[in-house]
Order: sequence, then C-alpha cells, then structure tokens
Amino acid sequence: MQDHPLEIGEDATTFFQPRGMVFVTMLWVIALAFLVVRALWLLISIALGMPPTAADLVTIAESLLIVPVVAAGVVVLVAWRRFGWLKSSVRGLEFAATGRRGVHLPWSAVASLALRRWGPFTELVVTPTSTAEVTELPGPGRRPRTVRRDARTAYVIDVGLMSPGPDVLLAELHRRIPSRV
Repeated sequence: MQDHPLEIGEDATTFFQPRGMVFVTMLWVIALAFLVVRALWLLISIALGMPPTAADLVTIAESLLIVPVVAAGVVVLVAWRRFGWLKSSVRGLEFAATGRRGVHLPWSAVASLALRRWGPFTELVVTPTSTAEVTELPGPGRRPRTVRRDARTAYVIDVGLMSPGPDVLLAELHRRIPSRV
C-alpha cells in the first residue's frame, strides 16, 4: 500500500492486511494442519506395529511447537511487501490481492460487488461493467486475480484479514455507490 498513499484532503478510506494478523492466522492454520498430519502419522505407526517411544513423543511435541511458528514466519516474510490492500476514494476503487498487481476502477464502471466465503477467507468480488474501464497499476506482482461471473470477468481480493474488517469495507462501498451494491 506504500505505493498508493493518500493525498492531502482526499476523501478516501484504505483497507490493508496487518502483518501480525496474517502471521497469527497462518500460525493457527498451519498448526492445526500439522497437528492433524502428526496425529495421523502416529496412528498409522501404531497400526503398523511401531508404537512411539518416549523420545518419539518428545520429538513430536517439539515439532508441534517449532514447525508451525517457523512456517508461518516464512510465509509472512515471503509476502512481506505484497499483502493485499484496497483504497476507496472519490476517484474510484483501487485494490490488489496478495502478491498481485493493483487495479483501478472508476465508480461508474463498477457493475457489482459481493463478499464470498467467511472469516479469514472472505473475498471481495468486483465485477466491472466493461474490462476496457479497468486500469492495471504498474508495479511488481502477478496479474490481478480474476474469475468468470455471469459471462463477465470479475476481480477477486482477499479481504478476510483486512483492517478494518469486511463488514466495514462493505459499508464503505455502500456509501460510495448505494444504488448498485
């Protein structure tokens, strides 16, 4: 989001993904998945007639404490300067999904906006009236994330971990274009 700062006197609201929140979410997701994998591995070992020793249980406990923290840290470091952001201003909507280039869309070109999924996996789907109205912003990252909706190309932004949250984001978008959201 540092590439798109607010200008003085600009009526705009910015939404961003705090690194700490991403780290904690990645930590619990990785920890839960790792715990399930380790439990299955342990059950398979017991079923095959290789019960764990006390040393094996200590190693398992250590790995459950260390691996999720390291893995979550690596994920945050890899995506450090590429977290998703969204800026709603009088000029239009600018946004970028994590690791993707930004997009600018004037309000007159927004056909529909919708939230899908829930919790930290909430996504905002922005459907433009025409792809000719969409401007890809310069910068690093892959092409913007898109999906097909109603025979149109729609843009997807991960907003579940954005601050302020998805409900505030949707209220802001309702404020900007109440007749079409």
